[in-house]
Amino acid sequence: MAQAEVPDPQPGPGQVLIEVRHTSLNAGELFVAGISETGTVLGFDASGVVAKAAADGTGPAVGTRVVSFAQGAGWAQLRAVDTNDVAIVPDSVDLAEAATFPVAAGTALRALWQAGPTLGMRVLVTGASGGVGTFAIQLAKLGGAHVIASVGNPDRARGLPELGADEVVVGLNDLNHPVDIIIDQVGGPQLVHAYTLLAPGGSVQSVGWSSGEPALLPVGSTLGHRHPISLTSVYNGEGLNDRAKQLQVLLDLLDAGRLKPTIGWHGSWNQVAEAAKALTSRTLTGKAILDID
Repeated sequence: MAQAEVPDPQPGPGQVLIEVRHTSLNAGELFVAGISETGTVLGFDASGVVAKAAADGTGPAVGTRVVSFAQGAGWAQLRAVDTNDVAIVPDSVDLAEAATFPVAAGTALRALWQAGPTLGMRVLVTGASGGVGTFAIQLAKLGGAHVIASVGNPDRARGLPELGADEVVVGLNDLNHPVDIIIDQVGGPQLVHAYTLLAPGGSVQSVGWSSGEPALLPVGSTLGHRHPISLTSVYNGEGLNDRAKQLQVLLDLLDAGRLKPTIGWHGSWNQVAEAAKALTSRTLTGKAILDID
């Protein structure tokens, strides 16, 4: 992941040009980095200021503070992005904090939207100390859930009760009661175990697969449920027509002081290797923010 000079992006009619101030690091970007050609500009999340408004008249005006999502080009000083994937950042909200929202908070919110109402439900969040996990805990709690946070080791549990976790467990072996909704980021054998914990009518929302291991369900484990349980994929990538709405919901919660990103690393984009090491070694709690110098 080396820096290089590339031509300035040329926005299409329905795109704004953003002067990027901050981006945040996601595991998916590290995967993309490993399979991309030299010269590819990475980066899903980016916040900054509109430098050029969309030619078709949609989207925010020049000078507006915004946050955006795209499949790439967030790790750059300038980004051209569809107006459908941009939201206005309130003046009271720090642009660096806003940069943590599109992938991590957006994915957590989409998973919970898919799962349905959480009032009075038992919600299990696996990989709970990561970016998606820390947002999922807060959003599920705001929805009235009893939240159970699962982490890989005791050190990763710090700070999670303050975010809204009613219980914090290491792994899943100590869980003896069914859960209604699972936001799973681990995959592999833990996903199989989590599936067995579902209450009648419950669902697993599959967000990530950090274990890198296959999930082998026992023969017959998906059969014979009078009240069906489900395993559902969560997609929060490009092409979604409610991106701006999703981002605005999250920004309004941040503006009201009801949602707060957990930031475990903050520094210059020149230090991206340091941030990536913290993420891949699983010593990072919450999100890493990169300032675009």
